[in-house]
Amino acid sequence: MVHKHRDVQGGSARAAVFGISDGLVSNVALILGVAAAASEGSTVLLAGVSGLLAGAASMAAGEYVSVKAQGELIERELAIERVSIAEKPRLETQELTAIYVARGIDREQAEAMATAVMADPDVALEVHAREELGIDPDGVANPMAAAVSSFVAFAVGAALPLLPWFGLSGNVAIVTSVIIGLVAALTVGWVLAVFTERSKVRTALRQAGLAAAACALTWAIGSLLGATVV
Repeated sequence: MVHKHRDVQGGSARAAVFGISDGLVSNVALILGVAAAASEGSTVLLAGVSGLLAGAASMAAGEYVSVKAQGELIERELAIERVSIAEKPRLETQELTAIYVARGIDREQAEAMATAVMADPDVALEVHAREELGIDPDGVANPMAAAVSSFVAFAVGAALPLLPWFGLSGNVAIVTSVIIGLVAALTVGWVLAVFTERSKVRTALRQAGLAAAACALTWAIGSLLGATVV
């Protein structure tokens, strides 16, 4: 049976996973930190909504710039390689032959393979990009898709622990936020384990542990700055 591989180079999936995890942890931590220092539930709600919007916008902008810059760097390297293939085909054939020989292919066969590849400039560029540069020309992420995915994912993650504060306040809202945050963190860890085929329990507990540590730290800092919500 032929096995299939997931697309792990695209930016959207990575941005979504990172975004929802970051949104969840950062806003739970922010909510608890403010709740430990503030006396009004409305203050916590305002801080949480502000954190959601600011964080989602920041994540989207950062993801767009990062992916865009990466794409431009890849395009630059491909342009250099394209010119070299056109102007120095013999040198490029020798480079490709050397790569195949280094991988254990007989030199005569390696030369024949390299010559066949170089016969088509488009194929030559794709092969050189993969073999020489380690680049998949078809796997360059879309910066806008990555930005949108990051924005939505962060907003979803950040909204979950904020939900109780729309109808509750005080310790009840705090406990509910913590429970939602931990359950969501465990779920994110479980989903990550499914995709990476790692231990589901270990990955879920690791995700929840990191979230709990961040929340404990901000709660401690908030407690030093003000009174606990009552």
